[in-house]
Amino acid sequence: MTNIYNEIVQSKTESKKLLAILLDPDKIAWENLDNLILKINQSPATHIFIGGSLVESHRIDELIIRLKRKINLPMVLFPGNPSQISNEADAILFLSLLSGRNPEYLIEHQVKAAPVLRQTQLEIIPTAYLLIESGSETAVARVSGTKPMDRTSLDLALATAMAGEMMGNKLVYLEAGSGAKQAVPLEMIELVAQNIRIPLIVGGGIVDLQGIQNAYVAGADLVVIGTAFENNINFFNE
Repeated sequence: MTNIYNEIVQSKTESKKLLAILLDPDKIAWENLDNLILKINQSPATHIFIGGSLVESHRIDELIIRLKRKINLPMVLFPGNPSQISNEADAILFLSLLSGRNPEYLIEHQVKAAPVLRQTQLEIIPTAYLLIESGSETAVARVSGTKPMDRTSLDLALATAMAGEMMGNKLVYLEAGSGAKQAVPLEMIELVAQNIRIPLIVGGGIVDLQGIQNAYVAGADLVVIGTAFENNINFFNE
């Protein structure tokens, strides 16, 4: 059994900032996988997240197996639906989209996934997932059929994050969405970080290293980079 969550909590206690690279199986250029792995190993990443809002690839198991051969980092599933579960990973973010009111993403997917997850060895990490408005419709909003939270509604975002913590979630994830035009507002990150006790993940719309640093300073414990790295695997070398 892994202890990925305990390690995240320990890092928060020690003020050690974490970084996850998000890989969408649908966007993997298999012929360039070795180069991708090389760039990941040269990066400051501490975790690999795997998944997407709508993954059609049937090669998730294969992807994780090949990554594990050459990358010694925790592989964490970040699923859009139960079809993305793989026992080859180390853990799964058991997401509940608390920013929306679509019951399918609040509980229905989780009900479908539970019997499958019980048969795996995955470490299950309950995660309160909040989608924040980012200037354009993202895949998360489109697929889930939910409206993102207004980026100026700081009190609502805080109350939702606190509710997620009180409901027993172990992480709060503030998400602007894949390819977002704007990242999660720093004042929102700061407000949430100061008022929850569990680790805070922030992702979406971060396009450069300064954006990562800004999120850390505002209070993010773990930052996720996806599209920026997909578009430029030299992201961390520049």
